[in-house]
Amino acid sequence: MLRLLYLAVLLAFGCKLVLGRWPWDYLRPPATRAQALFRARKLLGVPAEASRTEIIAAHRRLIAMVHPDRGGTNDQVHEANAARDLLIDELPYESREPK
Repeated sequence: MLRLLYLAVLLAFGCKLVLGRWPWDYLRPPATRAQALFRARKLLGVPAEASRTEIIAAHRRLIAMVHPDRGGTNDQVHEANAARDLLIDELPYESREPK
């Protein structure tokens, strides 16, 4: 029994070393676009039917809070920018154009 446990641990570390991921990471399903959109909407605090101006306004409010000059981090700014870009890309073409 102890040999099996030792072998399992050795195989797990071997998988991490060779493939760069733990074996249990392969069991998790990959994130879908719908999940990414949900997370982006939740981060910016906008509804699914938000317009371009609402998305931009929510992004500006979030950036004002997480900007590095205000105690935030660069990663938070990059995440906010990615959420904004993802939501704007999902808008119909006519709605993307600035007015």
